[in-house]
Amino acid sequence: MTGLLTYLVKRLVASVVTLLGVVFVLVVAVQFLPGDPARVIAGLRATPEQVQRIREEMGLDDSVFVQYWRFLENLAHGNLGVSARTGDSVASEIWARLPYTLELAFFGTLIGAVAGITLGVVAAIHKDKWTDSIVSMIGVMGISTPVYWLGILLIMLFAVTLKVLPASGASTPQSLVLPSVTVGVFSMAIVARMTRSTMIEELGQDYVRTVRAKGAAERLVIYKHALRNAFVPILTVIGLQFGTLLGGAVLTETVFAWPGIGRLLVDSISARDFPMVQGIIFVFAAMFIVVNVVTDLLYTVVDPRVRLYG
Repeated sequence: MTGLLTYLVKRLVASVVTLLGVVFVLVVAVQFLPGDPARVIAGLRATPEQVQRIREEMGLDDSVFVQYWRFLENLAHGNLGVSARTGDSVASEIWARLPYTLELAFFGTLIGAVAGITLGVVAAIHKDKWTDSIVSMIGVMGISTPVYWLGILLIMLFAVTLKVLPASGASTPQSLVLPSVTVGVFSMAIVARMTRSTMIEELGQDYVRTVRAKGAAERLVIYKHALRNAFVPILTVIGLQFGTLLGGAVLTETVFAWPGIGRLLVDSISARDFPMVQGIIFVFAAMFIVVNVVTDLLYTVVDPRVRLYG
């Protein structure tokens, strides 16, 4: 238990340092981005004096280090600033959109994991056969297909032609199907390729031949022994995909008008709402770090032989 606590403390310290670096990059990046949030707030008809007053109130004329320290002070109080576009709290807007992004990321990852593991196991069992070739082709297509293009195709097929699913929004549970499948296809392809390669390696190990020689059913050999031992790298890929979807479903949320923080990020960038952009990217980074830590802890659950410490 002491070793686990030490590991968690080290990861916490490393996470804090990483987030401090992310905040600094965000503050510096704003200095080089086009547009003026003070002008956005003041409006096009505002006088230069009004724009300057708002700029001073927002602290945009302060040095990078002063803005960095102010951001950290506000962050310590749970304050991510005020939206230059709406005037509302950045934290409250992100909090309102976050459940939609988490929902999309969870179901997209679930679809990708289940389908990917299934296809990968099938391909490994039938290595170098036509089944393996078909799965490999599906994997290449899944990785190569642009997300926004796949989303449009699904809308045209299931919403426009067949009229069985909503094309956009999040008003009904059915609205989640198309965006989840869209983001799940890429995850499925990645997970399938990793599952195939790790399963082929495990199926060639001596312990598998020993289990088979003892007369164990092939199903037990594959799922209880080989897949279990191969699951750590597969879990790594699934965790990375989930973390990526938390901050990378921007195109999917835009195509399907899904009210998540990815779509909010696109709208904020278009409106030059720098405080909102900073807040969203910070939340993305924090969630990705949390997902990585949780994934590491799950290693010991999947395979007790794995030790994260000492």
